[in-house]
Amino acid sequence: MPPEFDLIGRHFRALAGPAALNLEDDAAVLAPPPGRELVMAADTMVAGVHYLPDDPADGVAQKLLRVNLSDLAAMGADPLGYLLTVSAPSDTPDAWFAGFAAGLGRDQAIYGLSLLGGDTTSTPGPVTLSLTIIGHVAPGQAVRRRGAKPGDEVWVTGTIGDGALGLAVSLGKLTDATGFLRRRYCVPSPRLGLPLAGAVSAAIDVSDGLLQDLGHLCRLAGCGAEVEAEAVPLSPAARAAGPDWFANCLGGGDDYELLLAVPPGKGEALADECRLRGVPLTRIGRFLAGEMQVRVLDGKGRPMAIAHHGWSHF
Repeated sequence: MPPEFDLIGRHFRALAGPAALNLEDDAAVLAPPPGRELVMAADTMVAGVHYLPDDPADGVAQKLLRVNLSDLAAMGADPLGYLLTVSAPSDTPDAWFAGFAAGLGRDQAIYGLSLLGGDTTSTPGPVTLSLTIIGHVAPGQAVRRRGAKPGDEVWVTGTIGDGALGLAVSLGKLTDATGFLRRRYCVPSPRLGLPLAGAVSAAIDVSDGLLQDLGHLCRLAGCGAEVEAEAVPLSPAARAAGPDWFANCLGGGDDYELLLAVPPGKGEALADECRLRGVPLTRIGRFLAGEMQVRVLDGKGRPMAIAHHGWSHF
């Protein structure tokens, strides 16, 4: 048996659902739920870029799956399955693959999806992982990034900055006795299942930085936005880091919270619905007519200088 088939059999076949055809063919055969539209997204993670090379393999797998699930969450879609590509050096220990598969298995049970197929290849390095997520949504109900309007309010789920500060902890630049920030960086929580359709004008998940991703919504809407610094929700661990880290919270990324444009008068009802699902939702600003820029205002309404708004993929 070729080595890659043996690897697939040992670690990945148990993750496959019926549509994967036992991972014996080059493609899966997938029937979407009746009356639903498919939603698909893909993300890549590279060792040393998107995670630290010595991060535990099970957590790397969970992060890879969850950042893709976050893309579904931003569109109001439900998960169905995923395709996986793993490129790793030939001397990668079998224990790494075992841990990686175990992490995927845990999250498959949590989020109700299965592996559909993919590919395994050898590379000189570093380890490169790509996942294509497939979900479904009611026809015409997928929430887009395009659609915010001047006067809409800016709302965000959860807390902001934990991912960036967790990376700082991982690099030895910040201490966190609780381990909370490190966990938030390594294993994010995709905000699936929120009732976004009909309640929001636009949505995006916070992967590149709160200000950067808000800027994406602004450019597609042809308007600007302002954020009230004191309204940005911070975790106790992020507050404990101190005000010198606040700019990192706004521009650091890796939060995978949802950033929403909500028409006036709809925010409180949506917040109540999200709270029932265990997800806090906070209003942090508003969209404005005029120049396509994002401003951050201090407690006295004065613009703050934030040099780094987020990350670029190139």
